[in-house]
Amino acid sequence: MVREVPVVPLSLWCLLAAMILPIVAAGPAKVRPGFSNREPRNPDFWRSGFPARAYGAMQNGFEAFPPFAAAVLAGLTQGGDPAIVDALAVAFVAARVAYVVAYWTDRATLRSMIWVVGFALTAAILLTPLWAPVGDI
Repeated sequence: MVREVPVVPLSLWCLLAAMILPIVAAGPAKVRPGFSNREPRNPDFWRSGFPARAYGAMQNGFEAFPPFAAAVLAGLTQGGDPAIVDALAVAFVAARVAYVVAYWTDRATLRSMIWVVGFALTAAILLTPLWAPVGDI
């Protein structure tokens, strides 16, 4: 008997990417001199400069993930068009990657603009069921 492999929507892969991205955001700071894996949460290490920005990017990634995950799950289960949910989820992950880079490079205004884009994409994903044709709900 041949087992059929389920097709996983792209937006669920985006959930995985968004879940991992905060960890990746802090990674470069952890290879810098002064980081101790014996005391990974030592506040003195994360206090200023690049480590502080990497830590901020990580924290914001953890904050952005729950609403994004809820929006994707709502969009996929409540009648949203999976192709639209997928496209918006990919755009969200791309925005979050750009956000991390802007945080790392100390571009505060650009970072804030990218954050707004990510927030708007999360709201759009959540609202995709409202865009579905009436007969498809």
